[in-house]
Amino acid sequence: MKTQFSTAFFLLFIAFGITAGVVSCKDSAPYDVSTYFSNNEKDTLLANIITYTSQYAKGATNATRFEPRFRKEYVGRLGQYKFESYFVTPDSTHYFFINRPVGSGYYKRGVGGKFKMGKNLMPLEYEELWCTPHFKSDSLVLERGEFLFKAMIKEGNIDKYMTMKHYVEWPDSTLVYDKKINEWVAPAKVQP
Repeated sequence: MKTQFSTAFFLLFIAFGITAGVVSCKDSAPYDVSTYFSNNEKDTLLANIITYTSQYAKGATNATRFEPRFRKEYVGRLGQYKFESYFVTPDSTHYFFINRPVGSGYYKRGVGGKFKMGKNLMPLEYEELWCTPHFKSDSLVLERGEFLFKAMIKEGNIDKYMTMKHYVEWPDSTLVYDKKINEWVAPAKVQP
């Protein structure tokens, strides 16, 4: 009888430990893009975001960058970009934080923004809300980007953190995001 009790207690303990482990793993990554998308879908969505946030493919312009003939080049950049955090609100606003290369790729920066989801995982109403300064260390990009990401999903913006220049490089007095052309531009050049 004592052995059966011990065995039952042991199995209950194991079951509780496994359940607690699953819950804690899920809680430790509440902003994981994998919560929303398969690996193939993540790659498709990230390639679509790269088309917005990366320099143009060779021969592309702002007006032509989404044409199918340039898709292969943007997909080829997938290895340099990474979803760090992702969250979808009840009103279907998708918030993202990606880690991306700067220039030749020696430096990295965090980029956070939002959009609504269109067909074929294409972002609509895409807007970048912030860019971190560029860093050599991925850990600095992650630390500062996570802080801004959590503020962004809580408040819908990062307005009260704009003066934290060691966290936010843009927007600032020199560059703001123009939602009509989906680029960072001088404030005087924003399309009405």
